[in-house]
Amino acid sequence: MKRNIIHIDEEKCNGCGLCVPACAEGAIQIIDGKAKLVADNLCDGLGACLGHCPQDAIHIEEREADDFDETAVEKNKGETDHAVRTGTHDQHSGGCPSTRLMSFEKRPATNLSRDGGQKSALANWPVQLKLVPVSAPFLKGADLLLAADCAPFAYAGFHQELLSGKVLLIGCPKLDDAQEYQEKLASILKRNDIRSLTVAHMEVPCCSGLVHLAQQALEQSDTGLELQTVCIGINGDRS
Repeated sequence: MKRNIIHIDEEKCNGCGLCVPACAEGAIQIIDGKAKLVADNLCDGLGACLGHCPQDAIHIEEREADDFDETAVEKNKGETDHAVRTGTHDQHSGGCPSTRLMSFEKRPATNLSRDGGQKSALANWPVQLKLVPVSAPFLKGADLLLAADCAPFAYAGFHQELLSGKVLLIGCPKLDDAQEYQEKLASILKRNDIRSLTVAHMEVPCCSGLVHLAQQALEQSDTGLELQTVCIGINGDRS
């Protein structure tokens, strides 16, 4: 049968990988440095990935294609989740590593590395809210830390006091699309049984937008969670 489905122009595609996390069904992978539609029955044809392509390489076309199959989508997600947990996931091979889903062993930042320095408490990748899929396995039952881009640089105790044991998402309410972030965060809260949400923001006025969008997302998701906030001064002090 004929139906709407995405078409990827490989001549325009540069393999950045932004379309991959934008596709909740997992229908797109980076293969040999190019975005590919891996199976017609995984694509719902609604085009959520279109607006994420900086090269304008993805469009909707009408052609002969297998019906969209939600059962196949769930099976594909299950296989992807298993591959992420076991470290065999290579969905973004050949593309930008910043979009590759990875989970690390959660470890307290107080542990020392082999060279005697402090270990990172980071437990997930990617961290940019724009790049994290709503269905990322590491979000399930997580304690979320939503941090302003500047906070980890300004606050010396970020890993030890704020990040340890949490899943990190970062964004900038001044430079990024706050409405898009609010809607995505609300979806994450709804779908993943999130246990807590903490926002680490800078004391500058524009950064209060991160707190506001988190509050709006909590209201939209109706999870009943209470927002926790941490304010970092421009001199690196915590208040």
